[in-house]
Amino acid sequence: MPRTFRAFALVPALALTCLACGGGASPKGGKEATAEPPRKVKLAKSEAGSLPRVVPATGTLAADERSELAFKVAGRVAEIPADLGSRVGSGQMLARLAPEDFSLRVAQAQSTLVQARARLGLPAEGPDVLVDPSTTSPVRQAKALLEQARVTRERGRKLFEEQLIPRSDLDRMEADYGVAEGAYQASIEEAQNRQGILSQRRAELELAKAQLADSVLRAPFSGAIEERRVAPGDYVAAGTVALVLVRTDPLRLRLSVPEREAEGLTVGLPVRLSVGEAPENAMGESPAAAKASENADDAGATIPRGIEGRIARLGPSITEASRTLEIEVEVPNFDGALRPGSFARAEIVVRAADPAVLVPVSAVVSFAGVDKVIGVDKGKAVEKRVRLGRKSGDQIEIVSGLAAGESVVVSPGNLTEGQEVAVE
Repeated sequence: MPRTFRAFALVPALALTCLACGGGASPKGGKEATAEPPRKVKLAKSEAGSLPRVVPATGTLAADERSELAFKVAGRVAEIPADLGSRVGSGQMLARLAPEDFSLRVAQAQSTLVQARARLGLPAEGPDVLVDPSTTSPVRQAKALLEQARVTRERGRKLFEEQLIPRSDLDRMEADYGVAEGAYQASIEEAQNRQGILSQRRAELELAKAQLADSVLRAPFSGAIEERRVAPGDYVAAGTVALVLVRTDPLRLRLSVPEREAEGLTVGLPVRLSVGEAPENAMGESPAAAKASENADDAGATIPRGIEGRIARLGPSITEASRTLEIEVEVPNFDGALRPGSFARAEIVVRAADPAVLVPVSAVVSFAGVDKVIGVDKGKAVEKRVRLGRKSGDQIEIVSGLAAGESVVVSPGNLTEGQEVAVE
């Protein structure tokens, strides 16, 4: 059969096929499409409540004080009872130099002091009183010789006036008196010099005792050993750092607060802390901690209770480069559980209670950076765009977009604008 004839022969067949598929069926013979039933939802009303105004920040815990401890005197290290991680109290011995040389210097200084006291007529032991020079034996002796020379000169003058002795004898007597007077003045100066030597010997003894005490390195404050740099047997020069000590109670937390949040910050404000690993939710608390926060006395607590410090210092000015205010928080660490260098999340409680509109967290839908809740109007879902604030347990603050008392759908899931709903 020619190709053209075959094409025209297929047209009636196609027409019959279309009729067989229902093209000629009556509308009254079929069923109308079934409408989707309204979705069942639960509603909750937004509540007027209160939350503390908190300023979140992050920082690193640091030791309140860090001291590089060095010997003030040179010597050979005899012992170091403290080591890395050792917890020590204020005044506790950390290291000691060999004491023999220092003990000998103390004994030497003690003996020279006794000699100086003896030259002033003082006993070997006792206070270093100020001695009257006229009471010392050299001055008394010189004074007696001066008196004898004076009497001899007066007698010689009378004899010379009576022409019983020559002029040369009188001149010799005058000279002897002058020598005796000079010796008396010299004895007074010698007594004063001995008084000065006594003070010097006392200072030398105290210096020797101080060096003996400095041969023992003691902790200037309570803390923990961060580093040990010498070992027993090492010879160290004066000023050589032997140990590094850090104060672990309290710790110091340095925070940078944005300029817009710095208003109202004062010394003494409480600061809640969360220290440790990366957070499991937005505010750094585990589910168990979140449950504990829900029952906390302070509404709005988002950081686990138990670690709390207070603002101790505020920076004098805003840092221009970052537009932040530097603050320091003192964190108690009685048991030493916190370690310097740990990462910490903080919440500064500026005010204990601020008015807020609260809705269940499950009522908020977030997508592509847009937060919204869904209400019900005339049996249909209505989307409302909102701005979120602080979180408190299973409730969250609505800053704008919703008033207190309005109803919202709990757990809306994929509910969309205009969809029919039925309130359970």
